[in-house]
Amino acid sequence: MKCIYCGYGESKVIDSRATSGDCSIRRRRECVKCGKRWTTYETVENTPIMVIKKDGSIQPFDKSKIINGIIKACEKRPVSLIQIENIASTVEKKLKDSMEHEVQSIKIGEMVMDLLKPLDQISYVRFASVYRQFTDTENFISFLKNQ
Repeated sequence: MKCIYCGYGESKVIDSRATSGDCSIRRRRECVKCGKRWTTYETVENTPIMVIKKDGSIQPFDKSKIINGIIKACEKRPVSLIQIENIASTVEKKLKDSMEHEVQSIKIGEMVMDLLKPLDQISYVRFASVYRQFTDTENFISFLKNQ
């Protein structure tokens, strides 16, 4: 890192420690040329995940939309809000871990269905019926036969 006092291109790190909340690292640096010291902070750059919708529009990922969709599918079913939030958090974590900046909404829906299926079959079918936009009973029955 460039020295803020003399502009020399090299410095060395004297001390590193996490800040409160562990969201950044505080580093004490010393210029190799002039010997002066200064402090820098290193933080993670969060790039938002963008969702490509079926119609081609793009919008920022919103975990609350997943939660709301699952809540509707789980209405009057033995699925707790904690389980629903866990599914949404798992999907969000997988998306962040994938390091993709843009993701198809289809992929998100499939991830939700994969996590919902072992939890509650009825909720899974309800979610799939809305997500897959069944147009008639034949599509719905065909989907159920393949499960």
